[in-house]
Amino acid sequence: MAKNVDNPAGVPAPPPGRYAHVNSVDVGDSTLLFLSGQCSVDDDLNVVAPHDVRGQSERIFEITTAILAAHGATWADVVNIRTYMTDLGKRAEYGEVRRRYLLADQLPTSTTVEVSALFLAEAVIEVEVMAVVTRRAGER
Repeated sequence: MAKNVDNPAGVPAPPPGRYAHVNSVDVGDSTLLFLSGQCSVDDDLNVVAPHDVRGQSERIFEITTAILAAHGATWADVVNIRTYMTDLGKRAEYGEVRRRYLLADQLPTSTTVEVSALFLAEAVIEVEVMAVVTRRAGER
């Protein structure tokens, strides 16, 4: 079982040598996608919408959508979502954004936890997902 590491074009590149945006693993007729936690950053890795949960959530979901699309996936393929927030009192703001992306009849499993800090000082939320993409006959 081979794993494939990828940093798709069109999303802010991670710092060199630190991590990959996605690891994909082919399993039978499906591909498992394990996405790194995403923070709200621009192409220079500066925080977008500092200390703003709603603004950061918007950017995180944009980035994650692009990473999923680069691997033939959508939010309908997401089976697990993990969210790290520095203030759970702001989860309603995050939830407003999240509901626009997740399908009510195909909700993933979910964990949301409060943490004291994230690796970027102005970041207040980080989201990571796992998705399963079923390949069509003849795809590899």
